[in-house]
Amino acid sequence: MSIDDPGTPGARGDDDRAVDLSDDFVVLPEQTSDDTDRGWGERSGGNDDWLLAERPPHWD
Repeated sequence: MSIDDPGTPGARGDDDRAVDLSDDFVVLPEQTSDDTDRGWGERSGGNDDWLLAERPPHWD
């Protein structure tokens, strides 16, 4: 009898293994570099003030 033998009664498989999920391990970033202003070829910052000032009158 061996503990490594999956047919052995009482042997624990990967499904029964305890996994510590308390660590904040990041596998993938929330946002890629292509999905940023720089990735789109735009300047950082924004033109929100200009866009709000140029709103069409029917939006008010």
